Amino acid sequence: MQFLRVSWKILVGLKDLLVLLFLFLFFLAMFALLNASPNPAVVRDGALLLKLDGVISEQPAEVDPLTALTSSAMPTGEIRQRDVVRALKLAEKDARVKLVVVDMERFMGGGQASLAAIGNSLEAVKKAGKPVYAFATAYTDDSYQLAAHATQIWMDPLGGAVITGPGGSQPYYKGLLDQLGVKANIYRVGTFKSAAEPYMRTEQSPESKMAIKGVYDEVWSQWKAGVAKARPQAQLDRMLTDPAGAVESVKGDLAQLALSTRLVDKLGDRIAFGKFIAGKVGADDKKTTGGFAHTPMDALLASYGPATAGAQIGVVTIAGTIVDGEGGPGTAAGDTVSGLIYDALDNKDLKALVVRVDSPGGSVTASEKIRLAIEAAKAKKIPVIVSMANLAASGGYWISLPADVIFADPSTITGSIGIFGVIPSAEAGLAKIGVNADGVKTTPLSGEPDILNGFSPEFDRVAQSAIENGYRQFLTRVATARKKTPEQVDAIAQGRIWAGGTARQLGLVDRTGGMHDALAEAVKRAGLKPDGWHAEYIEPPTSFAGTLISGLMPKRAQAAAPMDIFAQASWQQQLLFQRISADLNMLTGVRGAQAKCLECVDFGAPATAKADTGWFAMLVKAFS
Repeated sequence: MQFLRVSWKILVGLKDLLVLLFLFLFFLAMFALLNASPNPAVVRDGALLLKLDGVISEQPAEVDPLTALTSSAMPTGEIRQRDVVRALKLAEKDARVKLVVVDMERFMGGGQASLAAIGNSLEAVKKAGKPVYAFATAYTDDSYQLAAHATQIWMDPLGGAVITGPGGSQPYYKGLLDQLGVKANIYRVGTFKSAAEPYMRTEQSPESKMAIKGVYDEVWSQWKAGVAKARPQAQLDRMLTDPAGAVESVKGDLAQLALSTRLVDKLGDRIAFGKFIAGKVGADDKKTTGGFAHTPMDALLASYGPATAGAQIGVVTIAGTIVDGEGGPGTAAGDTVSGLIYDALDNKDLKALVVRVDSPGGSVTASEKIRLAIEAAKAKKIPVIVSMANLAASGGYWISLPADVIFADPSTITGSIGIFGVIPSAEAGLAKIGVNADGVKTTPLSGEPDILNGFSPEFDRVAQSAIENGYRQFLTRVATARKKTPEQVDAIAQGRIWAGGTARQLGLVDRTGGMHDALAEAVKRAGLKPDGWHAEYIEPPTSFAGTLISGLMPKRAQAAAPMDIFAQASWQQQLLFQRISADLNMLTGVRGAQAKCLECVDFGAPATAKADTGWFAMLVKAFS
């Protein structure tokens, strides 16, 4: 009897604990939802505050709840590029917005084409008679590309502006593979298809160096020209030609160097900057030290809501590596993206379709699924326009082929028309630890690919022939879409990447322009009035769990964001290690033939999530 009474008390206690846990989770969810949802009621007279904590992306990825709750480091925050552009467009005419503040204290970069579009929007705000003020502790290439458009640039006295230009070292793994006894069996087509080079060489090939150097030079010249146009008084030459001498001449005072070379206008901490802005628009409601009257970007967007009037112009964003299967926002999953397009064509009255591409490519089969879905739009006799963002290379170019018109920014990286496949085998490594393999075959391909004994010559021939056939199909699709012969396409293909300006001269794209130009072309081809349409965004919905996590993560994400130049350098190192992990994992993580541009990683927005760890990365750790 005593045992039953004790058991009953334990059960009652567990019940009470579960009720408390449920209530805790309920209020946590409500708090997260409130944090995640912008409040249009907080729009007030003052500044529009663009608080760019994180990276600029075309389509922010959904945060994995399990990773967010179990990891000690939160994923990098992402800001949707089109939200920034639309907020600035609204600020031009909204009488409540007196000026714009671009807070880049924790800004972590973005692709050059995406940043150029925001820069153009900042210029439009200034032309509307509203000044723009920028603040940061440290300015790098990406943040300065935006800051150059400001009416006045502020910087913390403990900070600095370090402009480096594109380029740097890339990791090559052939020596490591040899030591581990792992062979990367590579099948590829394209003299310039350097995606597989890290696994087959110890240094960059001359062909790859030539191609990438040409793109670097073109993109860098565009960056310098854009900054010079936006801020002609900036004296960049001293920092670019002799950075060490320039820094030593001011005894290491990077802030004074930036001020003397007119890269910035004012030195002052965040409090001083806030008081300066408050002197123009007034203090905030709570009279916070360094605070000023402002409206957050999300609140301004929420006060207007999405446009719904007029005809529908469908807009689908394909961002990130193209993969097979399904995925949420920020994942270019073939089944998901193609399904969204088919569903929109069946159930919406679209007058045109605009495809925004920001992808280095990926799976051939997933790319083809997306291409066929876009082709279905053309079959319905509606105009199809492609707008290339930072990257539309390899598979990203493959999916662009159905377009009636392809727009690209001058700094867009495109082309990389080529295919490869890579499958590892470990015969030498296994032999080192005393593992041998033997068996009986019934056909030349029995047991292939044989990771124990190495691949047979017959399998190598089959795999290479299949890759060559895929390349021919790629050439044929490009030739048909761009009205060229396969031979003409092959001459500019071979896996070589091109910047948007050169790609237009080669006939790979049609016009220079951004998303605004693509939408205008879609409206024109659909025969709509300039004010008789709205963009209907075709995107995967964010899950409930993802919404909760996004509401809880901002403070933790901000705490991890770099501020000064040393923190920026450390973060860049983290990105490099993340890239190495992803490169090694690709050996076993890739499914099928790839139309992907690995070297394009340097031209897009910085990575925002840690790569998964596969067996090969674990093997490396075991031997390290």
